[in-house]
Amino acid sequence: MPDLLLRLLRAARGAGVRISAAETLDALQAADAVGFADRQVLRDALTLSLAKTVAEKQLFEATFDRYFRRDAPPAEEAPDDTPAPAAPGDLPELGNLLLEGDPSRLATAMEAAAEGIGASNITLFTQTNLFARRMMDRMGLPALEREITARRAAGDDAMADRLDRARTALGEQARGYMERQLALFAAGTTREIRERALRSVRLSQMDRRDVTRMRVLIRDIAKRIASRYSRRRWEARRGVLDARRTLRRNMGHDGVPFRTVWKRTRIDRPRVMVLCDVSGSVAAVAHFLLMFLYSLADMLSGIRSFAYSSTLIEVSDLLARHDIDKAAEKVMEAAGFGSSDYGRSLAAFADLALGDITRDTTVIVLGDARGNRNEPRVDVMKAIFERAGRVIWLNPEPRTLWGSGDSDMLRYQPYCHQVTSCNTVDQLERVMDDLLRTSR
Repeated sequence: MPDLLLRLLRAARGAGVRISAAETLDALQAADAVGFADRQVLRDALTLSLAKTVAEKQLFEATFDRYFRRDAPPAEEAPDDTPAPAAPGDLPELGNLLLEGDPSRLATAMEAAAEGIGASNITLFTQTNLFARRMMDRMGLPALEREITARRAAGDDAMADRLDRARTALGEQARGYMERQLALFAAGTTREIRERALRSVRLSQMDRRDVTRMRVLIRDIAKRIASRYSRRRWEARRGVLDARRTLRRNMGHDGVPFRTVWKRTRIDRPRVMVLCDVSGSVAAVAHFLLMFLYSLADMLSGIRSFAYSSTLIEVSDLLARHDIDKAAEKVMEAAGFGSSDYGRSLAAFADLALGDITRDTTVIVLGDARGNRNEPRVDVMKAIFERAGRVIWLNPEPRTLWGSGDSDMLRYQPYCHQVTSCNTVDQLERVMDDLLRTSR
């Protein structure tokens, strides 16, 4: 029974229900308390133990119903409503099982065979027939097929036909069973495969069909980063036991640590100013960077956002008042799709915010540094570098293109603490995690 429940919980996780190790133990205790006799009571007990939201409750109950669903095998047709003849006793075990028409015994045998071949490890639709065949082989299909061949050779076509029809019905039931296993256990794996692919897709070349999924993925990643950072802040407040000073302080108590001493490291929330190129070539990356930052807003002491192409404007109020997707549209209407002029944009930023930059400020610049051969105003970049705690430049282009054509990236690079190629979600995650991890 524990294995049965653990597979159910694995299926529920794949469906999107968040289940911790402690909640797994709670679920096992709840199942032990209510038993398995009443399926509805068991479902209610597990739902109360595991679901944290209405959506998770619905997901878990749907998974529970699919997991315990049992399809009755197709009834063997008998002409003129006459009962089918009984199976002779000299048939293989699977043949007797199929012809005796006991759905409970057949379902039990099928589930035992499925467990024996590891049916819950199915991950792809193309494996359905393979796993179904393995399950039937474990139930004794090879012996049944030999029996059908022998009956035909002996002229007993009636019994051979009965066994052949039963074998066909078993095949359909086995494929249906494996399709349910796929729906139960492959959902999480399929989602992980799709997310791994999306994480490495260049944001500037993303298919429109993947945009919605990417938004969900970025919010999930931001939550994980925020959770890690929150734990670090909690540990910093609590501190780490200083064993040497604790022993020294308690020498008068024979070393018994009545009075503990803790090491504490202060971790401050970083202040961030972000400058995003919203010209056509970089707009997609800027959209997702802003989404990342504003998903992490609780971890930051303040975000000021600026958008630029031919010139620069502050868009902090737009992003604060609207959902990120709606705000992105308004930002693009106000500043997007112009011809990039980095020098003019940096000069506008200096007029708006240079005086507000302190050693506690992290300045993030997102852009390809292609200013269409306009004056790059490296002097402004140097002034930002000298005032800020950190300057991070995220360039969507690969390093091999920096400095080529009208790119001024190599001229800006000496005035940045960190310069990195950034055009995928994986790269954005590393930058955001590093920003929070190294803030002190």
